[in-house]
Amino acid sequence: MVFIKKLLRRKVLIIGLLALMCTANAQNSAYISNHLFIATILSQSYGIPAPLILAVASVESSGGNGPAAKVLNNHFGIEGKNQIVNKNGHKSRYKQYANEIASYIDFCKLMTRKRFYSQLKNNANPLAWVKAMSRAHYSESPEEWEQKVMSVIGNVKTQMGRDFISQRLASLK
Repeated sequence: MVFIKKLLRRKVLIIGLLALMCTANAQNSAYISNHLFIATILSQSYGIPAPLILAVASVESSGGNGPAAKVLNNHFGIEGKNQIVNKNGHKSRYKQYANEIASYIDFCKLMTRKRFYSQLKNNANPLAWVKAMSRAHYSESPEEWEQKVMSVIGNVKTQMGRDFISQRLASLK
């Protein structure tokens, strides 16, 4: 009887984790779809791969659901000044933006000021960008951050391919 209870608990836990992963993936898909256009425009303007822009934004903002994204319109975890004071009288270390597009533009401008930018501009390999950003201390936990961003880049590329195919099929009708 004890064995059966343990087995059932394990199965319930696995099902719960799978449901959580599916929900997170669906939220990421929505976030990517909603921000694909701006990322594509900025990619063409700044020579930074759109999948990289979207993946970093998705990771840093928790798919647009993180407090910095919701309150400060900061989708990249960029530190700076803001006007928000919480109920305990503390200010966040993250920069405040008028809107999320301003956050995306500021991220691209920040990348142009990095030493690696001139070597990577117009390089479509997101892994090279992730490694360079990591070496430049973009994240406080570089290995974990790299893994998260690369995982999301795979999802972004898959979704971009699906969106491209859907657009082509729609244009044929």
